[in-house]
Amino acid sequence: MLNSKAIKNDQDVLVEAQEISVIYPNGAIGLRQASIQIFNHQLTVLLGPSGAGKSTLLRALNLLVKPSAGKVKVKGMGTLTNVKNIRSHRRQTGMIFQQHQLIGRLTVLENVLMGRFGHYPIWRSIFALSKLERSWALECLDRVSLQHKALSRCDALSGGQQQRVGIARAIAQRPSLILADEPVASLDPAASLKILSMLRSICKQDNIPAVISLHQLEYARQIADRIIGLKNGEILFDGTPEELTDNVVYQIYGEIKSIDHQAAS
Repeated sequence: MLNSKAIKNDQDVLVEAQEISVIYPNGAIGLRQASIQIFNHQLTVLLGPSGAGKSTLLRALNLLVKPSAGKVKVKGMGTLTNVKNIRSHRRQTGMIFQQHQLIGRLTVLENVLMGRFGHYPIWRSIFALSKLERSWALECLDRVSLQHKALSRCDALSGGQQQRVGIARAIAQRPSLILADEPVASLDPAASLKILSMLRSICKQDNIPAVISLHQLEYARQIADRIIGLKNGEILFDGTPEELTDNVVYQIYGEIKSIDHQAAS
């Protein structure tokens, strides 16, 4: 794994987690001394069975989950140790959630504008943002083919459309990193692949590195530059999709999961 083509040089490192461990209040272990580097211009997929630590690792990268041990370092900021640099890192990190985290009673445009909140004082509201910000939000909606829905209420959209709003909100932040936590878990296969392909295309066009947690092996192989496999809170694999052999998949899942096998399940 250390010699994988997915591993770049230290100058490309944007975020680094060093020996991160997470122990929850109930004693459950979320991560066991996990160390990874997130590289510029690379789309990384976290794979593993339920409870493997994918979401925990992803959320630890911007300290939405606080590590019990270890540290997170960010290029240009150093180790995230205080409120100021944690907020700065979160402001530069676009989050995409499984359950969308949208406000249904607000319009699509208003939800996307919320991606700009971190760049302004807390007293500012979506109604006080400038025409320039609104124009930028509309441009983000256009990139996910939803500009025509800008004035629709979010709760009137389909699940796939709501996830596209989530993508637009994330890129409205002008992020240096995107983290997506199971973004297609509730979508059908056709919508899932469309969403993931759209996200990959935007990240590549804008040179934004992304980390995406997924259950679906076949999607990971199609969109990832790099795959990290976890099991029981430990990293078992870190390499390219081509290096993810059936033997490695067996170590991660305890069974062979071929593309045909998953498509049939």
